Amino acid sequence: MEILLVLSLVIAAGVSFGKLRFFGMSLGVASVLFFGLLVGHFNIPLNRDILVFTRDLGLVLFVYTIGIQVGPGFFASFRKEGLRLNLAAITIVLLGVLVTLGLYQFFHLPAPIAVGLLSGAVTNTPSMAAAQQAWMNRLDAGSQAIEAVGFGYAIAYPFGVLGTIVVMVVLRRLFRIPLSSDAQQYQAVQKQATRAPNTLNVEVENPQLAGQPLSILSSLIQPTVIVSRLLRNEQVSIPRSDTKLQMGDVLHAVGAQQALEKLRLAVGDPTPIDPRTVSSNLTNRYVLVTQAEVLGRSLGELQFENRYGVAITRIARAGTEFVPNAAVRLQFGDRLTVVGEDASIKKVAINLGDSPKALDAPNILPIFLGIALGVLLGNLPITLPGTSSPLRLGLAGGPLMIAMLLSRIGRIGSVIWYLPQSANLFLREMGIALFLSCVGLSAGDRLLPMLTRVDGWILVGCGALITVLPLLVVGFVARHFFKMNYGVLCGLLSGSMTDPPALAFASSIHPTQAPIITYTAVYPLALCLRVVFAQLLAIMLR
Repeated sequence: MEILLVLSLVIAAGVSFGKLRFFGMSLGVASVLFFGLLVGHFNIPLNRDILVFTRDLGLVLFVYTIGIQVGPGFFASFRKEGLRLNLAAITIVLLGVLVTLGLYQFFHLPAPIAVGLLSGAVTNTPSMAAAQQAWMNRLDAGSQAIEAVGFGYAIAYPFGVLGTIVVMVVLRRLFRIPLSSDAQQYQAVQKQATRAPNTLNVEVENPQLAGQPLSILSSLIQPTVIVSRLLRNEQVSIPRSDTKLQMGDVLHAVGAQQALEKLRLAVGDPTPIDPRTVSSNLTNRYVLVTQAEVLGRSLGELQFENRYGVAITRIARAGTEFVPNAAVRLQFGDRLTVVGEDASIKKVAINLGDSPKALDAPNILPIFLGIALGVLLGNLPITLPGTSSPLRLGLAGGPLMIAMLLSRIGRIGSVIWYLPQSANLFLREMGIALFLSCVGLSAGDRLLPMLTRVDGWILVGCGALITVLPLLVVGFVARHFFKMNYGVLCGLLSGSMTDPPALAFASSIHPTQAPIITYTAVYPLALCLRVVFAQLLAIMLR
């Protein structure tokens, strides 16, 4: 009973304090750690076994829900620009490890403290937990070594949060970056590169197309264009792939701007006549994919065009909207724009499920099944050359990797690996709050006395160097030599440091989505690398 009361009070006080803003930023749930350290300083007698169990449970919930969220984006982040950004993030991670090793040698730091400093300096809680797991597997390490990782983390964390923001400000001042023009430059590049669906009304004027089936356009135009309406003799219909084109037909097409331009060149000039405004029995509506039987099946297999005479013009998935082709396979939660007669659309909706409640109702089976698989993976020993003991992903890495993989797969048999955003956020916040409170309560009786000594402040300085030096080096090179957009650069720095407060700061000063988009692209890989390197250092350092 006492431990439940203490945990609840620590979390409540920490979360409340974390909402307060100082100089435009707040600590958020991270303040739970500091309240745990404060209460732990008074050495309240608590059952250590229960603290360890609660800590591990919170950790697993936290990393598993992160993996479910970022999994699909992780596998897509290596395309085009994502590869360059991830290479920069890898450089920041490696430089941080090298700085840590240098400080470890120069100041003769205890190995657990050094690894804890690295985790705290980059505000990466899973890497701290991974290091503690690695020390638990070492026969020559006691409980003091495990707690020392938490000491180092707590000492370096405050400036780890602020340091990334300081570097952003320094780089902006150094290069004299005007945010307004920087934002305009980013928006111009995005507008040029975007493939978001647009529409075009075009009249068939090419005599070579007369009498040809509509499917001929697919061979002439790539990427995909969907012709959702055809106006002929004042009658609007949904054309099929075998519909014969006639001179004077007006086509309403949906597709990327580049594809629509190709359609115009092949078919004829744009026309002010919009088939959508002509009175007809056709309508359009959104339909959600919530039926398990259609998951993983392609639109070509489902044959909605031939079965019901409808056109599917867009699919919204994970915040992105695109024009589908026949090979696109449906995923749980996809939102399809369907054009056709109302009765036909209702039939499509029955096939697809179209149940908003299904998106909001979490299924606990895939959650616990995924966690079980993650725990099993985390316990598998991985032997690396030159290491005295095997590497394990542990409770920090195993559930994370499994969650990322399962969220990418989407479905195995009847199990759908989907977690509503609200449930994901709730479990993640609860998990990290439980974890941080237990870490603080376990380490508080030794941390605060350390800060009253000179060597304690030396550790604070070491943590600051681990934070700042890699960011300054990569940030300067990226801006000076590669002319990286400042918003993109801020997202890179905050994502590679897995630093949500820094992301919040960047988003508040840059009037575009650049920091958030870049953060999402580099965060998964940076997180995984920091977990792996924390364990490697825990195994190698003596």
